[in-house]
Amino acid sequence: MNWLDLVYLKVAGLTAPWWMLKKRHGWAERFGKIEPVADRGLPRLLIHAVSVGEVSALRELVPLLTPRAHVIISVGTDTGIKRARELFASTCDVVRYPLDASWAVKRFLNRVRPAAVGLVELELWPNFVAECTRRSIPVGVINGRLSERSFKGYRKLRWFMERTFGALKFAAVQDEDYAARFVAMGVPPERCMVTGNMKWDAARVEDSVAGADALAREMGIRRGPGAPPLVVVGSTGPEEEALLYAAAEQVEQTLGPIQLLCAPRKPERNDEAARAMGAGVVRRTSRKPGNGSTRFLLDTIGELRGAYALADVVVIGRSFGDLYGSDPTEPIGLGKATVIGPAIKDFKAAVEAFDVAGGIVRTTREGLTRALTELLREPGKREDLARRGRECIRQHQGASARHAEMLLELVSPRRDVRPQVVTAPSRESAAP
Repeated sequence: MNWLDLVYLKVAGLTAPWWMLKKRHGWAERFGKIEPVADRGLPRLLIHAVSVGEVSALRELVPLLTPRAHVIISVGTDTGIKRARELFASTCDVVRYPLDASWAVKRFLNRVRPAAVGLVELELWPNFVAECTRRSIPVGVINGRLSERSFKGYRKLRWFMERTFGALKFAAVQDEDYAARFVAMGVPPERCMVTGNMKWDAARVEDSVAGADALAREMGIRRGPGAPPLVVVGSTGPEEEALLYAAAEQVEQTLGPIQLLCAPRKPERNDEAARAMGAGVVRRTSRKPGNGSTRFLLDTIGELRGAYALADVVVIGRSFGDLYGSDPTEPIGLGKATVIGPAIKDFKAAVEAFDVAGGIVRTTREGLTRALTELLREPGKREDLARRGRECIRQHQGASARHAEMLLELVSPRRDVRPQVVTAPSRESAAP
């Protein structure tokens, strides 16, 4: 036990009333009690992805690694573990990442025995990095991301975290802003490079989604000639359902009936969202199609992509309130005209790239009705917006290949060859 463990224990005691209310599984695994990872005859590469979003970003990376490395994916959350097993169980070992107590970290590393570690986005824990350093296990960050608000918190602890950041073999980050923050936290400038965002690679540019037709049929969403256009709002936050409901009512005064489907980001908000959308809202969990209704609530998990595939226009949730936005890449990859609000801090680089390319509509709460009316009235404008957005995605892809090269060099370095890391395109280069 070290002094940091004592700090963790004190914090855990003070916050116990909060975290004990949350349902979590795998407590033994959280303390490093996992089954020893069996040998596959290849150097072991541990990739840590904290939750669902980071796991999904690995879809293009992992197949590039598995021919030359035994990939072990560690995940922190229950939903992330489930998603990782769905995607990678046939080719990788999936384990739960431990708490950052020194004894848990040691037990975990004894059972995984990685030759190198790649941390997705950040997830930089002091005891874990220190123990890897002690064992001469190189650690690098891929898809690095350090948001403005996270940086403010980290900067207050720079005196403590500088050694942890400085121990990284490299920090391969998404954009120039993140690179500056990693360097400010202690990563040597020569070890920090902009390599792009793997979420661009994970964005599938395709025209259909399996299950979308069934979703429409089972909810009663009308399609085909004469059907009202459908606006899908993904990952909504507090008060956004009411905002979109009001906007839809105003659009209908000009264009006639439209269909509106909202999908709350957090399941615990489903009842609140349903109330905001009126008495006639059709909830997916009811498993009953609406009887001519034009208001729908997707209160299930895992079907939003199918809903996007049905849409005429997509609105990005968590961007019209006090939160920090959501990722617009998925609906744009599906060829959907996409609208986003002013709150974009967590996805600033992607939104700015789409904006430069003319592939997204940025608006405000006050301008939302007008933006929807214009897009629904002009099919040609929707098509042009979608085309430009898809081209932007294609131009920014390639980060997974860059990260694979760097990770494979960590796990099995070739002393005679220095890996050439190609810098990702700048935001300005997205313009068509």
